[in-house]
Amino acid sequence: MARVLVMGTGGLGGIVAGTLTEAEIDVTAITTNPAILEAVRARGFVVRDGGEDRAIPGRIEAAPPVGEQFDVVVLATQPPSVEDAARTALPVLADDGVMVVLQNGLCEQRVAKIVGAERVLGAIVAWGASVAAPGVYERTAAGGFTIGKLHGEVDDACRGVGALLEAVGPVSYTSNLAGARWSKLALNCAISSLGTIAGEHLGPLVRVRRYRRLALEVMSEAVAVAKHEGVRLEKVSGTLDLEWVALTDADRAARVGSAALTAKHALLLAVGLRYRRMRSSMLAAIERGRTPAIDFLNGEVVSRARLHGLPAPVNAKVVETVWAIAHGEARSSRDLLDSVCASVAA
Repeated sequence: MARVLVMGTGGLGGIVAGTLTEAEIDVTAITTNPAILEAVRARGFVVRDGGEDRAIPGRIEAAPPVGEQFDVVVLATQPPSVEDAARTALPVLADDGVMVVLQNGLCEQRVAKIVGAERVLGAIVAWGASVAAPGVYERTAAGGFTIGKLHGEVDDACRGVGALLEAVGPVSYTSNLAGARWSKLALNCAISSLGTIAGEHLGPLVRVRRYRRLALEVMSEAVAVAKHEGVRLEKVSGTLDLEWVALTDADRAARVGSAALTAKHALLLAVGLRYRRMRSSMLAAIERGRTPAIDFLNGEVVSRARLHGLPAPVNAKVVETVWAIAHGEARSSRDLLDSVCASVAA
């Protein structure tokens, strides 16, 4: 029986810790939030799924327990904390144990520098969750995981972690983790930026054409950088082809009624409505006074574009705007999102 340590009890970490505990897996969750620590110790992990609450008694601590060893460490913090979480958990990771990266972005490379690439697995999350109250976790979108290694084919470690995470959602595997991560990064750059700047759930935003166009421009820049790095993009959840979604010169020159452009808008609308209840985790971080993950998403695209001499003005504007919100220089609103759309179109 594997012992699992979950670092972080935000939306994803809380659902993972609670659901694995419910499946009778030996789980210890770690939180630095005193309110969550007290709430879970008092009544367990409260998982809200489909309108029903389930209280799951489980173990939660403020720090990894000294002297214990864990076979699997699940990194479920926000991206800005992932390296600190990996360093904190390393002393209790078993010699043959692995760290599983749930964070969006390209965090596997950062964790590999701390624990070694051979001990790192990526688990791309295709579902959403939020913290309704301390210790209360709500699933906001259905889905599962795609698991792979930084380098090499799917192995027993991948399948072992996959067997554990099947309790949370369906699992698929990839031997092209970089391609899957970059595709998800491109999508998250769009979804997170819309939600953070507007301060709304995704559903109402994707119904507005100019916001979809902004999202398409954001994703197109990310795809261009990935292709320049030699990454072979994977379809998101096996269906969303980011290379096809990326805008071409013909798309940008086309009128509104263009068949190709209309199809891309329609696909983005469908994806947005599937995740319509999703609220940006970056926005939640800002509201809690924490560092947003913008430098790990759109900022990653901008910095790598700069290295390759590629333009990424739309992502750069998104980064600038999100930091303005985080620093209290602007407030999330549709007016602010409209101003970003206008500056990009100018």
